Amino acid sequence: MSEPTDMPVYEGSCQCGAVRFTARTRLDTPFQCNCSRCRRLNAVMHSVPGDNFTLLSGSEALKIYKFNSHTIAHQFCTECGIQPFAAGSDREGNTIHVVNVHCLEDARYDKNAISHFNGADF
Repeated sequence: MSEPTDMPVYEGSCQCGAVRFTARTRLDTPFQCNCSRCRRLNAVMHSVPGDNFTLLSGSEALKIYKFNSHTIAHQFCTECGIQPFAAGSDREGNTIHVVNVHCLEDARYDKNAISHFNGADF
């Protein structure tokens, strides 16, 4: 289910700009995951329904990395190595994109609102 259209739209990218996307969302539920990959990235993530995410450019620059259950497509730029987002499904089977908040332009969020997801035991 997509979110209301009065939500802010953030522009995001990898570091070199080869991969560009938009995400319509409120950054009210940022989280950090403790799985082996996310722990090493130290990224702050935020889930966005599939309908609220648009890849503008760079599909050819993306490389997908899957591990463990192979259900999440961690996507990174082959040019600069940054992981701007991952793709998967929620528990109901809806497409979601988990964006790296640090890859969003002008993203402001409450660092005290960051929750912690136990991906290590997922």
